[in-house]
Amino acid sequence: MFKIIPTATAKAQLAQLKQAAETARKNREENNKKSKKKSKSSKQEGLYKQVCKAINLLSNNPKHPSLQTHEYDAIPNPYNKKEKVWEAYVQNHASAAWRLFWCYGPGKNEITIIAVTPHP
Repeated sequence: MFKIIPTATAKAQLAQLKQAAETARKNREENNKKSKKKSKSSKQEGLYKQVCKAINLLSNNPKHPSLQTHEYDAIPNPYNKKEKVWEAYVQNHASAAWRLFWCYGPGKNEITIIAVTPHP
């Protein structure tokens, strides 16, 4: 099992996704009370849940099949320019599907999440 360490950029992106999901959930719950109908989770809630699941899979097995992990050359490794940066799928078969960009390190059994973004 790997310890997950987000960069400052990734922390900000994750916080933004979490805030959007929480706001959407609160709005949905308020609307449910007013209309007395249950509505489905919002896209923001679903995206945040998918990101959390991908991070969990990454910490347990970076090569998990559903992550479809592969090398990504456009971002330099923040610790060692000779080491690889990896891309893992948060979503698949969606327009502007979200991705996790990560690398091994800085220490043993650690993974650094560099960014969480829609597919470039």
